[in-house]
Amino acid sequence: MSVVEIIKNKINARLAPAVLEVKDESHLHAGHAGAREGGESHFRIFVVSDSFEGLSRVARQRLINDILRDELAGPIHALAMKTLTPDEAAQ
Repeated sequence: MSVVEIIKNKINARLAPAVLEVKDESHLHAGHAGAREGGESHFRIFVVSDSFEGLSRVARQRLINDILRDELAGPIHALAMKTLTPDEAAQ
């Protein structure tokens, strides 16, 4: 299973997001520190979920980091994220 699939499966299971986009941007970091041969090390995610209601931006990021704890300790070197509630996404 690819790292993208693992990210999607874990976030879907915990947050049931209305929108989830996961992009592997490893090719943009080839040759840089943390870039692995074959990619799957640098990701950008966009998540819209009711689960973020009432949480600060930092708390939302901590929630995602907790969900992906094992991957952040292993194959993921960098993870950029945008986390919104449905109301925020509609604006």
